[in-house]
Amino acid sequence: MIKIIEAKYKKNYSIEVIFSTNEKGLIDFSYLLSKETELTKPLKDISYFKDFFIELGALAWKNGLEFSPKSLYKKLQDKQALCRIEVSA
Repeated sequence: MIKIIEAKYKKNYSIEVIFSTNEKGLIDFSYLLSKETELTKPLKDISYFKDFFIELGALAWKNGLEFSPKSLYKKLQDKQALCRIEVSA
């Protein structure tokens, strides 16, 4: 099962996620800004956007918005935007 083990804010509405598969990718969440839902509206405030955390391997915000690691992994995989991470022994 794929999990997000680390996530780092990069710039604007982009977050770098590191998966349990020793792969990482940069996800641009700016597409969410055009969605007018109760869960996505708070993300327009960049300080709120930056306040994400990892919960049970998923990327989450305190209002209950979550992105499963599998969906984010697939999104990056489809764009061929995953990079292998070298793990030192």
